[in-house]
Amino acid sequence: MTSATRQPGTPSAALRPRLIATDLDGTLLRDDKSVSPRTVAALAAAEEAGIEVFFVTGRPARWMDVVSDHVHGHGLAICGNGAAVVDLHGGPGAHWFVKVRELARENALDSVRLLREAAPGTVFAVEQTYGFHQEPDYPKLHREIPDHLLPAEKLLAPDGPGADQPVLKILAYHPDLDPDAFLTLARIAVRDRANVTRSSPSALLELSGPAVSKASTLALCCAERGISHEEVVAFGDMPNDVEMLTWAGQSYAMGNAHPDVIAAASGRTVANNEDGVAVVIEQLLARRD
Repeated sequence: MTSATRQPGTPSAALRPRLIATDLDGTLLRDDKSVSPRTVAALAAAEEAGIEVFFVTGRPARWMDVVSDHVHGHGLAICGNGAAVVDLHGGPGAHWFVKVRELARENALDSVRLLREAAPGTVFAVEQTYGFHQEPDYPKLHREIPDHLLPAEKLLAPDGPGADQPVLKILAYHPDLDPDAFLTLARIAVRDRANVTRSSPSALLELSGPAVSKASTLALCCAERGISHEEVVAFGDMPNDVEMLTWAGQSYAMGNAHPDVIAAASGRTVANNEDGVAVVIEQLLARRD
């Protein structure tokens, strides 16, 4: 592993990575949500060198059009903070789910109840494989119109909307609480009913199945390929990346990363707007050659 004090962009010369796992927003993508030409070239060079590239994101599958042209041969991405492995070969609107790790409705309902008690004023949305639903008071935080506007208890009921689809995650928003304070409070309140994390700068939390995270799903995908964690290089910027960065053999916090991410990663690179992922990939490939 790299030293925690290693300077940005100086990966270990001994590293022989077989897989690169990168977050998207705030990491691979620039703030305007574009993939820079330099980053596109670095991803292609990594794949050409025989290193698989996995996008590992909190985004739902339907928001993956921004990188669907860059998934190369395997065509797979980990979405919803590990709740789904998605094949993007079909392009926007034609993806299919290779693996789904759902949040049981009973756990989801318990989590909603506990969060309402611990943080009055919390409002919820429900993310499913092919649907998005929200409570009437949930703010317009996303770029889509919800399929249904109902209280979370009705959205998650056995006969509620989308009852034939698995729940991937719950979104919980509070209008007043500090984001990190809300995260800590929610983890104490929900306990083992769900895995609670966040990737937004606002007080917006994401609740997945109890054992579901970017790290655990990435570990499953690597095991299927015979890839050990020591052979993985990971990149991230927000608390939902912490487990993945801790698990990977080498990991890099972006220059714009949350303090918890900086503490978890074994190295640092420059900010997303400065193509921090590409900087490290270029040096990895140069040392490999």
